Amino acid sequence: MSSTMKLMLFSFFTILSFQTVFSVTPLIVQHPLDPLTEQEITLVQTIVLRKYPTSRNTLTFHYVGLDDPDKAAILKWQQSPKLVKIDRKSFVIAIINSQSHEILINLKAKVIVSDNIHKGNGFPTLSVEEQGQVIELPLKYGPFIASVNKRGLNLSEVVCSTFSIGWYGEAKSKRSLRVECFLKEDTANIYVRPINGITILVDLEKMKIVEYHDTEIEPVPTANNTEYRASRQRPPFGPKQHSLTSHQPQGPGFQINGHSVSWANWKFHIGFDVRAGVIISLASIYDLEKHKSRRVLYRGYISELFVPYQDPSEDWYYKTFFDAGEFGFGQSMVPLIPNLDCPPNAQFLDAHFAQADGTPTTLNNAFCVFEQYGNIMWRHTETGIPNENIVETRTEVNLIVRSIVTVGNYDNILDWEFKASGSIKLGIALSGILEIKAVGIKHKSEIKKEQHGSLVSANSIGVYHDHFYIYHLDLDIDGEYNSFEKTNLKTVKVTDGSSKRKSYWTIETETAKTESDGKIKIGTSPTEFAVVNPNKQSSTGNDVGYRLIPGPAVHPLLTEDDYPQIRGAFTNNNVWVTPYNRTEKWAGGLYVDQSRGEDTLAVWTKRNRDIKNKDIVLWHVVGIHHVPTQEDYPIMPLLSTGFELRPANFFERNPVLKTLSPKDVQWPGCPK
Repeated sequence: MSSTMKLMLFSFFTILSFQTVFSVTPLIVQHPLDPLTEQEITLVQTIVLRKYPTSRNTLTFHYVGLDDPDKAAILKWQQSPKLVKIDRKSFVIAIINSQSHEILINLKAKVIVSDNIHKGNGFPTLSVEEQGQVIELPLKYGPFIASVNKRGLNLSEVVCSTFSIGWYGEAKSKRSLRVECFLKEDTANIYVRPINGITILVDLEKMKIVEYHDTEIEPVPTANNTEYRASRQRPPFGPKQHSLTSHQPQGPGFQINGHSVSWANWKFHIGFDVRAGVIISLASIYDLEKHKSRRVLYRGYISELFVPYQDPSEDWYYKTFFDAGEFGFGQSMVPLIPNLDCPPNAQFLDAHFAQADGTPTTLNNAFCVFEQYGNIMWRHTETGIPNENIVETRTEVNLIVRSIVTVGNYDNILDWEFKASGSIKLGIALSGILEIKAVGIKHKSEIKKEQHGSLVSANSIGVYHDHFYIYHLDLDIDGEYNSFEKTNLKTVKVTDGSSKRKSYWTIETETAKTESDGKIKIGTSPTEFAVVNPNKQSSTGNDVGYRLIPGPAVHPLLTEDDYPQIRGAFTNNNVWVTPYNRTEKWAGGLYVDQSRGEDTLAVWTKRNRDIKNKDIVLWHVVGIHHVPTQEDYPIMPLLSTGFELRPANFFERNPVLKTLSPKDVQWPGCPK
């Protein structure tokens, strides 16, 4: 083939490829809420290092994210994106010469706007790189090597992990981490094989072990039947699952333009933050009767996850983790596996965040978007009409945005599920591996004292613990000015002889006026909760709104003066309502590592600000008290919880009344 012919064919296929991509991929325009790009992160690194060159300074980046633009500006931009200009800014927390700097950078002007030093308590989110350095220290430390040899273990089969240390009333704190080590011999399931009885404390500034104790020897639990890798497992296998083939002959029902998603009657933006993980913004739904899109959610994300373990002994008391603030939900996200973590019809988005030296790194397949089929949207069978048998059912298709956050031993599967009916369901599913305490006990009958957990296998205690997720939900129901309503269901006795009944129940609704009114412990009485727009009414005069439909009510069981609970006081209520404040993002405070509870949601709300007919934020705590069982060992099936945001008088009637079920697909070669 001649070179001319090769060039012609190359040009033809290049044009064909370009046309194919162009036809399915809309023009990508940067949205002001888009997460930082690789180029922007590199620019941040360059600007900070220009002021603080590493030749003269010690510097590590601990948070690099988008500085939230002013909400009013975003809403104006949404109406007129070509007319409203919003400068992109980045907020940075870096430890420079042992001081925490808060640096604000204007990315367009390429200048530092402000540079302030944090003077209070607490430290920034831990970096992945410094944790990597820490876990190598014990393997080269003489006393630890001696402890391993004393136990008859092979040092080459030992791996270690880092644990935040919390705060327990100390007047002065140093950036430190605890280290625990495990045996990987004969299994990848390291967390079920702890080497107990050893205390290791590392000073992060000195990057050296500053405290070491070897107090007692407990047997390392066996590796038998703990391997979870399919490639290493042997027959007999569990129940056989049959394959399912999925096909969308019309293609996906959603479009992704950059980070903006359009699906059915929904439009929203998917963001990413190195601390929060996935952020959903500007969610609006199209009202078929009003012929317009109506805003529901300005911004929503998980603000913090509090995981206190319930063993008060010396080796365990400090295990009271704040996974978002201490370890970073975003930087703990893991790549999703196509066809396993997400179905074949899923599309994936990547995420970028800064490493400790400021260099950008890419997390491929950070989150996926897919349609889920097979549920019922609504149905009715009517047999009450003579000579007619009416069956009407509509199939539901939902849109899901999924991410998975793995912090140490636990995997958090996090879903945002959008329904054409207007509901948003937020799902949490836990998998992974229990925190195991090694003990010299093989049968429950041998237990002579409180072990603070369940004996899930020989020599293995699964310690009791909690998972408290708090969501930041800036709901804007048909506009920014909203109110929070509590509707109490109460029993009324019939005493005047007006009915053969002796009782019935009715409702009594009250509007929260201040933050104190918005603090709710769910489950103490039958109550319904809604965020309403008192300035917008339906045709029948009801305030348009959205209901919060909680999952099981879970409350903290620690005393409020216990140090972990002081830091995690945002779990004292299941519901909080605050006036919108751009700086109030993190329920556990900006600096969570070794924090002292001085900058939390519980502290902010003591101001008791007005929340009636204001731009308000709903905070919702979702919890699980985890009492481990044998079925959770050696790796646990999904343990799920969640809640729903559901329209309440938002639409004039059922918004999917005229939504038709997807047509059946006739597969080639299959009988009708």
